[in-house]
Amino acid sequence: MAEAADFQGMTPSPARRWLRRTAASLVGLPLLAGLLAQPAGAAAEVASGQPAAVKAEPTGPETVSVAINSFEPQIPSESDTLTITGKLENNSAQTVTDASLALRLGQSLSSRTQIDSAAKNGGTVTGAEGLVVGGDEYLQKFKKIAPHGTQDFRLSIPVKELDLDGEGVYQLGVALTGRTESQFNQILGIERTFLPWQPDGADTQTKVSYMWPLISRTHLTAESASDANQTPVFKDESLIKEIAPGGRLERMVSEGSTLPVTWVIDPDLVASAALMAQPYNVQGPDDTVVAGDEDNQKIARNWLNSLIKAVQDEKVVALPFADPDLASMAHGGGTESLGHLKDATEAAVKTLETLLHIKPNTDFAWPAEGAVDPKIVNTATSAGASNVIARNDSFQETGNLPYTPSAARPIGDGTTAVVADSRLSKAFQGDMTSAEKSTLATQQFLAQSLMINLQDPEKQRSIVVAPQRMPTTAQAMTMATAIRAQDAGGWSQSENLISAAKEKPDPGATTEVPSADAYPAALRKQEMPLSGFDEIRKIQSQLNDFKVILTRPERVVVPFGRAIDRALSTSWRGLPEEAHTYRKSVLKYLDDLTGGVALIKKSEAKLSGRSATIPVTVQNNLAQGVENLRVRLTSTKPNRLKINGERYAEQEVEVAGGHAQSLKFSTTANASGPVDVVAQLVTADGKEYGDPVPFTVKVTEVPATVLAVIAGGFLLLVLAGFRMYQRRKRIVARRAEEQDGGSSDGPDDGTDNGTDDGAGPDEGGPEPEQPSDPTPDTSTESTDPSGTGERVDR
Repeated sequence: MAEAADFQGMTPSPARRWLRRTAASLVGLPLLAGLLAQPAGAAAEVASGQPAAVKAEPTGPETVSVAINSFEPQIPSESDTLTITGKLENNSAQTVTDASLALRLGQSLSSRTQIDSAAKNGGTVTGAEGLVVGGDEYLQKFKKIAPHGTQDFRLSIPVKELDLDGEGVYQLGVALTGRTESQFNQILGIERTFLPWQPDGADTQTKVSYMWPLISRTHLTAESASDANQTPVFKDESLIKEIAPGGRLERMVSEGSTLPVTWVIDPDLVASAALMAQPYNVQGPDDTVVAGDEDNQKIARNWLNSLIKAVQDEKVVALPFADPDLASMAHGGGTESLGHLKDATEAAVKTLETLLHIKPNTDFAWPAEGAVDPKIVNTATSAGASNVIARNDSFQETGNLPYTPSAARPIGDGTTAVVADSRLSKAFQGDMTSAEKSTLATQQFLAQSLMINLQDPEKQRSIVVAPQRMPTTAQAMTMATAIRAQDAGGWSQSENLISAAKEKPDPGATTEVPSADAYPAALRKQEMPLSGFDEIRKIQSQLNDFKVILTRPERVVVPFGRAIDRALSTSWRGLPEEAHTYRKSVLKYLDDLTGGVALIKKSEAKLSGRSATIPVTVQNNLAQGVENLRVRLTSTKPNRLKINGERYAEQEVEVAGGHAQSLKFSTTANASGPVDVVAQLVTADGKEYGDPVPFTVKVTEVPATVLAVIAGGFLLLVLAGFRMYQRRKRIVARRAEEQDGGSSDGPDDGTDNGTDDGAGPDEGGPEPEQPSDPTPDTSTESTDPSGTGERVDR
């Protein structure tokens, strides 16, 4: 134990101090000799401060890494045996010899800040490592640890051997003492953790509310199949990885069902799982759509059923649909964002009532990272929420309280800021996949929790823990371990978030909302840019114009409304390109749908005369009918061509899904020549819908030669009629003379000398041939000479 005495706070003798200085000098000689032996270039490199070509050999407490992989029990009692297991790794190229691993007990810590400092200095020697616990029987010795080799360790010691003074948070160190070939006997590696100790329990327990968030990224596109069921289209099948057995969300539902937590749920996640539980489609490469895996439907149904069971009779807080980014909306969204937030809140209630069969609480708004300013608070409460979840690294205390105050703070206008504890809330961020980090995070969380109670043991307070929105599987499992240990610790009792918001506020706690200037710059950089809100406004405006012409607008308004909610999601923070791509995809799909109702393009039309009709055709490629739509036909030169006697005319049109409808407009021409005409769809309120369709109407006069032919034909007809009249008159006169007593065989003076080869009409002879009518038939339609099949009726 002589080697350890130097590190137990004992005063070394003068001889020992001389030996230590001499050893330190000798240790430095090989390094100096090495520098002198280097080439001039290498020496110059070192002198210039550039990195050396060879990494320096680790020395002192950096020689060996000590990893604590388990700490059992997390909160021991006096009758327990404390067991710590882990791994040692020699980081040097030299063999470690004569090493012993011991547990060192430091003094009881007195503040939360001291816990932070001890955790930060976990692997360094600071002089506060404390005394070695117990005798040799509790040490683990290693004859040697090979260069870059590893060794597992296990330390077990009865808690009573720790000789703890009283309740508190104690610093524990696992330290390896030994030597290498170039080092004297010293601490070669150390790792610190914390022992929360309260053997008799607390007279007054701290109330702790732990939020348990079920939130994911956006998985659905705005698109749906054009079938009767509107089969949804997913961006990919990544949701299955989260809800399948062993996945992040499956673990959270499984663990959360056994924990005293308040569920905080994004209804979009539940809706997405419910849609995947039925036949669904997946977006493939090159905008193709393929059917989803049927096996995944079963996975989604199982997860949804597990969630339904887990939340029954539990407190559930529903975030607005798709968890909108309140800070982005407050700082750049304008007044339009407030309408989106209200719709998202209403959709949240309907979704969870329908799918989970519960009535959720919508009184809570949760800005990103709990950072708030006045605009964020106003936006957060605009949809009816009366509680804003903040965090005390944003909502900082200014009253110099010696304890952590309760979470509830009245901030005016009936609004309560529920200020979560930042240390506890951020305890499980980062990589928790290694047993070492998970174990250390759990012990630090318990230490901070106990210290809150010890700050003022007689004053009961209500603390809220708001962890990261989307914990990984490892983070979720570590959180569950810590919550279970804390709940059994004796110094705290669980409380739901809704009750915590109603707790009596601490009169000394800060109630002033931080200013806009205090909002973290790093978080502001993650917000949606103004261009993103411009894209959303364009989507909403186009949707408003589209829905008024549909016979079943809900088939479009609802999915696009939810797509807008998803475009505003907090989950896009840090993913600006992906967010922009999503907004573009929503707008493109809406463009495709609105373009399904359009005027058919027209070629040049010819009018041979002063008046005619022009047909205009509307094509509806949607699955549903359209109404409240008009076709406007406008003449650009009304002095030459008028539509229904005016510059323009409109007609109402209704077109069934998958059909076309043609309308005819009457025209009057005052002069010949080409006239540009524009066809345009307009909504009932006069807004133009879709692109205009311009075309040319060519008006032509009747040719003079045609008029001459018609006149000549009419003259011949008149002359032929006159000749027949004279001829019939002579026949009648001749018959009258024969009846009076005589007939003449000779020619009749003054009569036609031509002979009549055929009998008259009364004698059964044939009628004289009528001259053919040269007048053209104007009753037929004139076809479009362009050959497109368009016709212009006269």
